[in-house]
Amino acid sequence: MIGAVYAVTTVTLLRRPLFANLVAAQAMASELRGSDASGDSDSIARVVMPDHVHWLFELRAESLSRVVQRLKSQAARDINIACGTRGAFWQPGFYDRQMRGDEDLLTQARYILGNPVRRGLAGGLGEYPHAWCRYGNDLSLAP
Repeated sequence: MIGAVYAVTTVTLLRRPLFANLVAAQAMASELRGSDASGDSDSIARVVMPDHVHWLFELRAESLSRVVQRLKSQAARDINIACGTRGAFWQPGFYDRQMRGDEDLLTQARYILGNPVRRGLAGGLGEYPHAWCRYGNDLSLAP
């Protein structure tokens, strides 16, 4: 539904740590920004983990399935080109949850930003290079 806020998680094929490659992680972050620039989404928070992506955003166009499929398809193509690889990139489908209010939104943003900390990839919020939130790292300041 246009205007609804969704938390989406999508996973690499066989949970391969493809985003451990800096070029691939940066390309994925660029694709997420590109979705916003195209008008499909308005990102609130995102993190590119080694084998999956968490994305919290307001849907701005079409259907959720089309926006996520377009993102995954474009990302796979561009990352394969950038990394000199070929073949399938993502597991089929994705997990999504529609947010029900500001409290859910902030809880989900905290979860997304904390994911690299829980996985031992960063010592604290703001230390992981492939995580971003429109409110910064101090979500106590968010509306």
